[in-house]
Amino acid sequence: MTTHLADTRPPVTPAPATRTRRRLPIGGLAELGPIVALAALLILFAVIAPNFFSVFNLTNVVRQVSITAIAGVGMTMIILVRGIDLSVGSLVALAGSLAALSLAGDPTGHTLGGAVVAVLIAVGVGAAVGLVNGALVTVAVVPAFIATLATMTAVRGVALLATDSSPVSIPSGPYLRIGLGNLWGIPVPVIIMGLVFAIGYLVLHRMKIGRRIYAVGGNPEAARLSGVRVNRVLMFVYVFGGICMAISAVILSSRLSSGQPAGSVGLELDVIAAVVVGGTSLFGGRGRLAGTFFGALLIGSLVNGLQLLNVPDYWQRIVTGGVIVAAVVLDRLVRRDRSPA
Repeated sequence: MTTHLADTRPPVTPAPATRTRRRLPIGGLAELGPIVALAALLILFAVIAPNFFSVFNLTNVVRQVSITAIAGVGMTMIILVRGIDLSVGSLVALAGSLAALSLAGDPTGHTLGGAVVAVLIAVGVGAAVGLVNGALVTVAVVPAFIATLATMTAVRGVALLATDSSPVSIPSGPYLRIGLGNLWGIPVPVIIMGLVFAIGYLVLHRMKIGRRIYAVGGNPEAARLSGVRVNRVLMFVYVFGGICMAISAVILSSRLSSGQPAGSVGLELDVIAAVVVGGTSLFGGRGRLAGTFFGALLIGSLVNGLQLLNVPDYWQRIVTGGVIVAAVVLDRLVRRDRSPA
């Protein structure tokens, strides 16, 4: 007689189903958001502000946007590494004022050689201020917000001291054509903007330093452990940013035909707004120059359209602030959507 033994193995319980968090389909919206918003804004102004699409107004818009966008190239790289630069307006004022002083005090200031010297002075000032910012962040280990807040105040003081707090007129000549002239029917500032964006693209996407910028922004400690010299990357982006802002200073002083030591107050906020609205994350490691361009165009078109509609300045500021808040909220939603469950 065969005896059957009872199966004493414990019953197998099925593993609980893995719960997956639903992800919002907003990743693509973050990248296309500036383009969609810009298109909607242009359609709106075409209906309610007919003068918006006049040749004169559009030319004025692109010349003004070029100043913000060029500075935005440098700011994009700075924010990509989780930094910030609050000294933009002061740097632009100082670089433009010193360029104007070199032209006003030089008998050859109205010549091409004088214009070249003025541009080199402005670029040198931008690189020097960027170097100071980078040194404060890397060597002195001062938080970027505090470091650039300090240089914002100090650099403004230097600009006022160098000019005795007075605007400096620029004599007519080649320098003024930088901001006011055209080449092949294209405004010179737009051509300069295209060249700066091309250089920025090469740096970020065709050179090793670009990969290191994204790596540092994504995770500074991991980048350091993988052999990236983080301080060198930080120093590079601040110097590069300073040069971009100095180029903006050249265009602005040329457009105004003067150096304005007390001008450009708050320009850093416009530049940061363009970068953030364009999709660059304030938390670092994510962003594209194309987004910065559309962000600058969006902010510039919005302000210009509101001015054409005679909207009071305080409402312009409120609307622009709302756009910035919306961009930051969208960025946080994208980060939460892309984070692991």
